Amino acid sequence: MDSSRLQPRVIPRQDHGISRKQISPNALRVLYRLHEAGFAAYLVGGAVRDLLVGGAPKDFDVATDATPDQVRSLFRNCRLIGRRFRLAHVVYGPEIIEVATFRAGEDDGSGAREIENGVLVRDNVYGTIEDDAVRRDFTANALYYAISDFSVRDFVGGYEDVQARSLRLIGDPITRYREDPVRMLRAARLSAKLGFAMDTATAEPIAALASLLEGASSARLFDESLKLFMAGHAVRSFEVLEDQGLLTVLLPDLARALCSDPSGQCRDMVRQALAMTDARVAEEKPVTPAFLFAALLWPAYAAELHRLLMSGADLAVAEQRAADRVTLRQTDRLAIPKRFTVPMHEIWWLQSRFPLRQRKRVMRLLHHPRFRAAYDFLELRAHAVPQLMEELAWWREAQSIEADALAERLQPKTGRGSDSEGDSGAPSGRRRKPRRRSAPRNP
Repeated sequence: MDSSRLQPRVIPRQDHGISRKQISPNALRVLYRLHEAGFAAYLVGGAVRDLLVGGAPKDFDVATDATPDQVRSLFRNCRLIGRRFRLAHVVYGPEIIEVATFRAGEDDGSGAREIENGVLVRDNVYGTIEDDAVRRDFTANALYYAISDFSVRDFVGGYEDVQARSLRLIGDPITRYREDPVRMLRAARLSAKLGFAMDTATAEPIAALASLLEGASSARLFDESLKLFMAGHAVRSFEVLEDQGLLTVLLPDLARALCSDPSGQCRDMVRQALAMTDARVAEEKPVTPAFLFAALLWPAYAAELHRLLMSGADLAVAEQRAADRVTLRQTDRLAIPKRFTVPMHEIWWLQSRFPLRQRKRVMRLLHHPRFRAAYDFLELRAHAVPQLMEELAWWREAQSIEADALAERLQPKTGRGSDSEGDSGAPSGRRRKPRRRSAPRNP
């Protein structure tokens, strides 16, 4: 697309409905200071899009013709970040206003743009607002709110697409996806978040090009997965990922498990976990990736555990190996930090402890730092496997009564003593053969 021939459509203040009252005061400070210093200053991207559809943006990004160094000279509370894309962050306490310089569509030969194997790895060639609009990914994200006259500027038909709830890539979709394969996940995420339908040209190449994501940074894919599943639209994101053939690349073990799930129990459990996450986000309650990924990877873990137990491995050893194998495979694709994989493993391992009702085991489990998360996970599993409801009810009651009363209830009724675990009425002189614990049922 030739940016030099673009003529903006200008939507005046009275026609688009965006009010400055809806914009962060800190973003307005940045816009006004840039404007007063003689630079172009626009609110851009998702904030403009969300305001047009009646949403409440969480982030407010600014686009300008000022270079990052010029932006820094205007704001003492500014820091420059990024190598791939040089950006200015203007910091107001917990809020960061990101300021990006208009980027050009063509390489100027300065070395500020680098492409490796068709993927854009560095792009700091600056240009005009027309160049910048063409470079953006989706038309809905290429809308500019001008602080100079409070109009919205549209260079690529984004205003009509927002009104029509349509998600459309700017330029040739195959080329744009090859430039940055993560755009396929962004398309899925925005479609799920906004309720926009992908137009045919945008959606059609995704299944064929999905494998390109295997070459993307695992850290970027993890960050994108959090935006997909922990921003309040997890169920719909899951559906779009499946429909577009992206789940197989992002969560391959889960995709395989779902393909071999004739009962539908695994799918029910995963969907329930995602729905619970959406509900907590809507209620502004905390959510953790550890619990979410415990649910998404549980079918793979349970299958791996079953294979190891069938081969004769002890339960404790099998649990450790199964967790390590599943996590290693997934972190090769998504760089899930250890601070999330460690509690994820503990949530899994505690599932096999719930069937054990011996006094000391029960009391230890109730005081385990991961008990509440593991109990919530048991509740999640029981949603898909009704046979677990009795177990769930027992542990629910165990939490509701006083510790002394629970200990008394669990005290052996017969025999002269108890073994070291407090789970037997056998005479203390006899040694019992340890019972082999069984693996938790799947899901």
